[in-house]
Amino acid sequence: MKPIQLEEIPTVIKDHVRNIHSISFPRQGCTSDVGIIQSEIGRYALKRSKAPQFNTWLKKEILVLRSLNQETSLPVPKVEKFVEIDGQSWALLEFLEGETIRAALTKTRHKGEREELLMNFGKVVSDIHATPCPEALKSEGIWLDDMLDQAAYNLQNYEVDGSEDLLEQIKENRPGNRKQTLIHGDLTIDNVLVHNGEVTGIIDWSGGAFGDPRYDVSLAIRPKSHIFEWESDKLCFFEGYGESILTEGDYEYFINLYEYF
Repeated sequence: MKPIQLEEIPTVIKDHVRNIHSISFPRQGCTSDVGIIQSEIGRYALKRSKAPQFNTWLKKEILVLRSLNQETSLPVPKVEKFVEIDGQSWALLEFLEGETIRAALTKTRHKGEREELLMNFGKVVSDIHATPCPEALKSEGIWLDDMLDQAAYNLQNYEVDGSEDLLEQIKENRPGNRKQTLIHGDLTIDNVLVHNGEVTGIIDWSGGAFGDPRYDVSLAIRPKSHIFEWESDKLCFFEGYGESILTEGDYEYFINLYEYF
């Protein structure tokens, strides 16, 4: 994605942060442009989306963050400003110190530090699931029903990794029920920040909902290069989480569901 240019930033955001000294660009996602603003009064994270689908996701993330800011003590960024203008959505967020779990695990060569990072990752996932879900994020329906409906819509209207056959399969082979909790909805190793081994932030909340915690856990332990490729990594994660809530079938189910998002 093209980096955010200074002249593109809406005036209301420029006025809020005062004089912008510099903008740096961290590893980019595929749904938003992200810049770190250094201004006269501090650092901020700035997100900009352009496509209608991604605008909807960013607006949902702002709703989730505002609810979490008001009703929980989870380490999530404060919303400073949200602007919709000329078919684009802009979110100015509190800057949270730290690097992603992925970056920290990739750098560390010390077994004890690696195990601590994985356990702290598991613990913060557990903390999310133990946090009472804000009322604004609850719906009357069942989360999995909504997700399957959305998966079908995404398959018809957007480019997704899943197929029609796989969607029919996951519709017909639902896992057993589990008590719904607050979930993040995209809880990968790129969306939890750490500093000096401690979790400092949880970001990218567009999938936040009252849903199935097994979805979060499945995404959290999905193997990446040199991370969660070994059973020992998963054991450390679940030690931090406090229990193992997944069967192998559950894991495969929710990873397949993710193919549509």
